[in-house]
Amino acid sequence: MPRQISYRWRLRELMAARGMFTVAELMPHLTERGITLSSSQVHRLVSGTPERLSLPVLATLCDILDCTPADLIATSAQNLPARRAAGEEAPINLAARRPTRVRLTPEG
Repeated sequence: MPRQISYRWRLRELMAARGMFTVAELMPHLTERGITLSSSQVHRLVSGTPERLSLPVLATLCDILDCTPADLIATSAQNLPARRAAGEEAPINLAARRPTRVRLTPEG
């Protein structure tokens, strides 16, 4: 059965729980741990959901926020309905296919 995987980036939530509300408050913590990112890069990390993230940055964020990667990235998965195989027809709704009444008339 196919599954759909989704995730939620919780950096902003975890920062707020620790009293950090701006990019400027996060940047010195990154720098003192050897991560050099521009303020716009850090802003994108905080305000958006990254598609790619290096492991050193992830590990550093976890160290700063005293959390695990599972705390920072909430994941979920759900089953999707099965798809029909190629060439397989959809089931026929017999109730929608009622015969039409025929009216016979004399030939004339």
